[in-house]
Amino acid sequence: MKCASCKLQPKNKCDKEGFDCTGGKFSLDEYHEECNKDYHRLSGHFQAEHGNNLTRLDEVIMLAKRMGYERIGLAFCVGLSEEAAVLEEILSKHFKVYSACCKVGGLRKEDYGVPKVKEDKIEILCDPILQAKVLNEKATDLNLEIGLCVGHDMLFKKYSQAPVSTFAVKDRVLGHNPLAVVYSSYLRKKFKNKKYE
Repeated sequence: MKCASCKLQPKNKCDKEGFDCTGGKFSLDEYHEECNKDYHRLSGHFQAEHGNNLTRLDEVIMLAKRMGYERIGLAFCVGLSEEAAVLEEILSKHFKVYSACCKVGGLRKEDYGVPKVKEDKIEILCDPILQAKVLNEKATDLNLEIGLCVGHDMLFKKYSQAPVSTFAVKDRVLGHNPLAVVYSSYLRKKFKNKKYE
């Protein structure tokens, strides 16, 4: 399947008509399992009830409340500490909030074979597995990932016992808005021609 480059006006076929391009090849029984049912239905309910007028923060709070969640975890990059503090303040009005920054374990880069940016300085490596363990210990119901590095975000999701939703992704160059690459014709052209080793 190549839905992203489909030329058959996928918005009309998929969104308006409910066309199944797979020909019914896959079972969708998972949507009827108790552990999945509410997540799937609630997302649809929010759009029906509020149209496209909710921020991601609105959706997180509403989903967590309707799921009966009481404990929210924040796994954040130290580069987004101020943003994490604001989210913690807002979310604390509704839930018990626990947070773990990416440097929580104090891992030294040289102990893990990671090159330093400045050889004469102590440099600490991110510790997404410990972030997950810290939040697991607090028995969080839902964890929000805020700006973890690519790769570290995958490890955090792998080791988190609670479901994880990405609140913000890291993109230091584009102000944490990686979609700027597709919105800017200049950047689109640059990346279409960029070579990687």
